[in-house]
Amino acid sequence: MTTAARPTRARREAAPAPDERLRDADRSQGTILAAARDEFAEFGLGGARMDRIAERAALNKRLIYYYFADKETLFQAVLEQSYRDIRAAEQQLNLLEVKPADALRRLVEFTWDYYLAHPEFLTLLASANLHKARHLHESKRARELNSPLIEMLAQILERGRREGSFRGGIDAVQLYISIAGLAYFYLSNSHTLSAIFGRDLLAPKARQERLTHMCDVILGYVLRD
Repeated sequence: MTTAARPTRARREAAPAPDERLRDADRSQGTILAAARDEFAEFGLGGARMDRIAERAALNKRLIYYYFADKETLFQAVLEQSYRDIRAAEQQLNLLEVKPADALRRLVEFTWDYYLAHPEFLTLLASANLHKARHLHESKRARELNSPLIEMLAQILERGRREGSFRGGIDAVQLYISIAGLAYFYLSNSHTLSAIFGRDLLAPKARQERLTHMCDVILGYVLRD
């Protein structure tokens, strides 16, 4: 009986621990999401191919389908991860620990710098909008990820109002859309705008001028006269 039991015990000892299996699964999914993000950013949802995503990830395509049922599900997961990444980075700003005006300026600067550093985020949003954001409408997680930002911005606005530096009646959602829109439109249309106006709007000097303008617009709107 002792000899017969050894193979079973050996297999049990050699089997990966549950925590290790979870780490492997997390690594695999992270690799897939990164590869899919690049594929969707380059080709959009319609042009993306699961074969190329598998090649980018250096993983078997069957493993992708094990974690994600189809391309639509994978695209939704990529969008959720993209929002998770930017919201996590915003949390590092510690906006509730600084004066309201400084917090808003820091948020504007961060948004601009993040969009510049992550152009794939802008192209993913463009692709999502092309499909009427149906993947986000179906994602409860996406709304959960974005709600804390709006709550934090509302706290900043209320603190500024109580201190007398901000005017009242400002909608946090509308304000954030303005911050994001000022950066998003400029960067996503920089080539056409540069051609129309005969200026390189992505030159270092032009980028700094744009950031200064954005800060002036947002702070000029919220500050009391």
